[in-house]
Amino acid sequence: MSPNAATARLLSPILLILLAACSDAPPETSPTRIQGETFGTFYQVSVANDLADEQKDTLRSQLEAELDRVDRQMSTYREDSDLNRLNSAETGEWVALPDPVIELLALSRTISEATDGAFDITVGGLVNLWSFGPEARPREKPSDEALQQRLEQVGFQQLDVDQDAGRARRLSDIYADLSAIAKGHAVDRLAMLLEEAGYEAYLVNIGGDLLANGRKRSGEPWRIGIELPRDGEQVARHALPLLNMSLATSGDYRNYFEVDGQRYSHTIDPRDGRPVQHTLASVSVFHPENTMADALATAFMVMGTEDTLTYARKNEIPVLVIERSRGDFRTRISPALREMLAGEDVERLLTD
Repeated sequence: MSPNAATARLLSPILLILLAACSDAPPETSPTRIQGETFGTFYQVSVANDLADEQKDTLRSQLEAELDRVDRQMSTYREDSDLNRLNSAETGEWVALPDPVIELLALSRTISEATDGAFDITVGGLVNLWSFGPEARPREKPSDEALQQRLEQVGFQQLDVDQDAGRARRLSDIYADLSAIAKGHAVDRLAMLLEEAGYEAYLVNIGGDLLANGRKRSGEPWRIGIELPRDGEQVARHALPLLNMSLATSGDYRNYFEVDGQRYSHTIDPRDGRPVQHTLASVSVFHPENTMADALATAFMVMGTEDTLTYARKNEIPVLVIERSRGDFRTRISPALREMLAGEDVERLLTD
């Protein structure tokens, strides 16, 4: 899965600053770290265990083989990927696909329905139209006619998935792009690989999507920093523990353009085809599965602060939002996150 325009989250700068190990930590408490490049971003896996060079090389090979498997199934840049076989098939033609692709296509539709279309894996044409994709269009506001034409090529309802038969088909000329959920899926896949290999304490990080299990050798939980959503800076606004939980963050403050003094965000609302105009600057979603956290973070950036917090409260999802407020930023959290964190962490979050 190479970087793709249909989901700006994958292209945006990393929204999470890893605080799992400080440079001045004693060597005996420092985790073993394996890292590299994938999906147009980075991956980093930290395990609490001491590993010999041979063990480390073996684990690296296993991790990268799994990442390559996800890429071969879900890339939109690999012509031979399973997803692109679906995208290149005639409309109405059933295409047999691997179970992971079928599962993500079906889950994507479920999330789309649950969020009233705020999450939509067919939004890529609109993202390209607004110059945030590989079409390299000039950075200018598209015409109403062009917008309407692209809207006719978007709609999760136009993707038919037959899970029992392991097949899917496009009912119209839509383009399916799983980038807004596949990175989270890859995080979950690496975590599963580590579990099967016998690792009990680890932190998986793919481009800022994280999943932590167990504790560091010091006994402390893995800690992450949520970035201050400000142009030109990478400063951790909040530092939080992450224990047996995953986290995905989406932000809307670096990838944009301006025309006649109007700022156009890279976050496109699939329902009307236009960049969102709300005050939500970033949203962090905690969930046992990073697949869900990844997709919900994308949906919430479309929905805005109030709708996000309402959805999170109704569905008991731990969420942290940072919104623009009178030239500064304000942090708000859902009841589920308040319950998940210690009282002192809650107070610090809301007063920073």
